[in-house]
Amino acid sequence: MDIPKNYQRVMPYLILRNAVAFISFTSKVFGATQTYKVMRDEKTIMHGEIMIGESTIMFADATEQYPPRNAGLFVYVDDADESYRRALDEGSTVLSPMADQAYGRSGGIRDPFGNEWWITTPLST
Repeated sequence: MDIPKNYQRVMPYLILRNAVAFISFTSKVFGATQTYKVMRDEKTIMHGEIMIGESTIMFADATEQYPPRNAGLFVYVDDADESYRRALDEGSTVLSPMADQAYGRSGGIRDPFGNEWWITTPLST
């Protein structure tokens, strides 16, 4: 099977209110880069894609036909405390405070778009 470059077998597809703001949020918090965007009209993203590291997240603006559809996402980052702080600075709310876990340093937030992120830095080996 030839999966297109920068895609993985399973990718989240989020339907969001204010997808443009989601691009900005993920860029500031996780260093995401926008890799694709098709507009439905001047204000509505019909299909967009960002990459966080080697992972693609697909998304679109919510419409009457396609209401918001959120997700729970687990993301590995280099510095979980810093990404967590940036997420809170960008309007997220706390689901779980940062703490040392058996699998690494981790905390949970709900972003301004309704998605839940578990931000984690793995244990050093």
